Amino acid sequence: MTWRESPLDIERFDRQGWLVVPSPFESMLIDRLAERLEPCLADGVRRGGARNMLEVPEVRELSAAPALKRLVEPLLGRSSFAVRGILFDKTPESNWKVVWHQDLSIAVCERYEVAGYGPWSVKEGVDHVQPSTDVLEGMLAVRIHLDRCGEENGPLRVVPGSHRCGKLPADRIARLRESGREETCLAERDDVLLMRPLLLHASSAATSPSHRRVLHLEFASTVLPSPLRWYQSV
Repeated sequence: MTWRESPLDIERFDRQGWLVVPSPFESMLIDRLAERLEPCLADGVRRGGARNMLEVPEVRELSAAPALKRLVEPLLGRSSFAVRGILFDKTPESNWKVVWHQDLSIAVCERYEVAGYGPWSVKEGVDHVQPSTDVLEGMLAVRIHLDRCGEENGPLRVVPGSHRCGKLPADRIARLRESGREETCLAERDDVLLMRPLLLHASSAATSPSHRRVLHLEFASTVLPSPLRWYQSV
């Protein structure tokens, strides 16, 4: 694989909770990745995407690649590792929108009752749980754009700095929304969007739906309390 260096403004990321960095990949690599993932999208087209992408060898290889490590490790530390992969797409057949929320659940191997963990859910046969806040604060989402994402493609909208507020109750989410501090995360093809899971975010349906494919990888820096284990770890 061939990589390019990409600038990482750590101070800005810490302040706002998100950052778009220019692609560290050669375009040919993204072409091959998009081609490899196309069958996964075909299976999940009605849902707008597919889960458990770390089961795909090319995605596992990418998640451990030096180019991504150079983005992840300054933010999470050298012991960080990938724990989940999701593939999203917005098309005329699946032009979904997402209300304002934080990403609060993680995927684990089995359900065990552990203090500070809950509630539980099951997504495509995999147990998910909301962990303690410190686990989420030690995580990072890396969103690799396989297509350009402009205003017309239903991009992420975020409230910068909201990742510093912990888990937000509904009334606090409403107040933050009313603050008028919303920003839109636009990206070119191959760009990488870094964001904290606790960052308050949403997305609208695309006004001109075509492909808006995003490979969403999550990284962690925390070993879960026994007997809980991450569902996947790379």
